[in-house]
Amino acid sequence: MNSLAFIFPGQGAQYVGMGKDFLQQYQTARETFEEADELLKMPLTRYCLEGPEEKLNLTEITQPAVLATSIAMLRLLKKEGFSSHYTAGLSLGEYSALINADSINFGDAVNLVRLRGKYMQEAVPQGKGGMAAILGLRREYLQECLESGLRNGYVSVANYNCPGQIVLSGDVKAVEAAMVECQNKGAKKVVMMPVSAPFHTSMLSPAGEKLSEALSQLDIKTPNQTFISNVSATPIIDSEEIAPSLVRQVSHSVLWEDSLTYMMNQGCQTFVEIGPSNSLSGFVKRTAKEYKKPYKAYHFETVDQYLSVMETLEKEGLHASEQNRVDYGSIQGDRTLHCS
Repeated sequence: MNSLAFIFPGQGAQYVGMGKDFLQQYQTARETFEEADELLKMPLTRYCLEGPEEKLNLTEITQPAVLATSIAMLRLLKKEGFSSHYTAGLSLGEYSALINADSINFGDAVNLVRLRGKYMQEAVPQGKGGMAAILGLRREYLQECLESGLRNGYVSVANYNCPGQIVLSGDVKAVEAAMVECQNKGAKKVVMMPVSAPFHTSMLSPAGEKLSEALSQLDIKTPNQTFISNVSATPIIDSEEIAPSLVRQVSHSVLWEDSLTYMMNQGCQTFVEIGPSNSLSGFVKRTAKEYKKPYKAYHFETVDQYLSVMETLEKEGLHASEQNRVDYGSIQGDRTLHCS
């Protein structure tokens, strides 16, 4: 049986204008953003739609902004009767995945990720830490590149995204030095990411300790589907294991490639990326090809893409129930007229 996975992007996916057409056309999306604005006591919607980019890229704003955008889109898809068998998210995206699995509610999560962002930023001064995506570097050269960076500060691997792509994180100077060595060793592309902290390194351990206190106040429920953890690339079944995993994630590598291969090995062949990004869909494609796994990967960050994905999932029989089937050629539902 072909299983369906909903996957969610993390920080770095943000851009000014994300979610705009959903806000214009769907009441559910507007209500999601309005709820976030009220909970956070900040104009999060305005930052998403208008920026400025420098403001949106601040970690404690980026994290709830990406979460709210992803959940606005998810709520629409679920309202039309679609649900997943597996769920996972890259870094920050884990919180969206846990909302999808009814393990954490949106109100708790949006406040929690703002604190998460705040704690991360406080752990390392603005401008000191950074991250870089490295594409096409042969694995045997990785340690040598890291050693070059370590002569200029601290740097380590933050993400194993897919075959041929990793993310480095640490002191800016150390990351930059490692980038140069990666280029010298034949990396096809190296690029600094639009983030303001060195995520998934030991430099963020103090942030994890503070996050642990905030998580202890939450009522975390058992996931209603298979939720894959970033730090182990395996399912978490016991609700009591979720908070410690989220704490560890702050200062440990994200095993995204391994998470994808786990789901693929369990028979999951269809992945839908939900949020302001298409990068995870690309990771699915490259991972499936490397390991010779059957796959279908879709994403949507615009209304047109959303409607197309729903139509495709419907044709593939991946709807939750017969009574939720709809005619996507003349869809009305929650859709409203454009508003200013």
